[in-house]
Amino acid sequence: MDTVVSVKNLVKKYKNHAAVDDLSFSVKKGEILGLLGPNGSGKTTTINCILSLLDFDSGDIKIFGKSMRPDAYFIKQKIGVIFQEVAVFDELTVYENIDYFCGLYIKDKNARKSYIKDAIKLVGLEKFEKYRPKQLSGGLLRRLNIACGIAHKPELIFLDEPTVAVDPQSRNNILNDIKKLRDHGATVIYTTHYMEEVEELCDRIIILDNGKIIASGTVEELKKLAKTKTKVVEGPTLNDVFLELTGKALRD
Repeated sequence: MDTVVSVKNLVKKYKNHAAVDDLSFSVKKGEILGLLGPNGSGKTTTINCILSLLDFDSGDIKIFGKSMRPDAYFIKQKIGVIFQEVAVFDELTVYENIDYFCGLYIKDKNARKSYIKDAIKLVGLEKFEKYRPKQLSGGLLRRLNIACGIAHKPELIFLDEPTVAVDPQSRNNILNDIKKLRDHGATVIYTTHYMEEVEELCDRIIILDNGKIIASGTVEELKKLAKTKTKVVEGPTLNDVFLELTGKALRD
């Protein structure tokens, strides 16, 4: 299986504090990797370093086998990023928003139409093409945000808490959208505070604390790890694992 993301010995310091401390991991093609950690664990800093949005002190980051740099546009055009904060234009319709963001990568207008159509279908916004963002529910707005980030059909997608503050039905719809992205061949790095999402979606999980990886593996592997560290007799939940390994709740 091809390696899409390779991070080796990554260090990012703020004055004397290492926000990311000698971090190494890789992500395989077609994998959904869950990145978990309490607030201040280094998740956001790690992602910003990978995306070249933040300089780092030492280490090596490769995406698609090439060194990632701020001017590596040939790499960045293969990446989609959906941040936690919804970033769309209120004055544009659903279709126009997706067209705008897709147009940053796909310049040919005729070719772009099929990309937009596919994105709208994937997130289930066919009935809302002419709506403006303020007319959408919170869940539909989140799905528009995803469509804007993936319309150019990126091979690598970063999703930062895409289901925050949405109702359970909308959350399920968004999770299904993400599964479709994986089924279409995308590689996904996913951060969330919801353990049930990680269990449902992720092929592998990395738990960060104080800028270091304290555990990694599949859900079942992490549960077994926690079982060896505690007196838990019955099978632990993933939340039990997290609390045991970090000593903190995920939202601390």
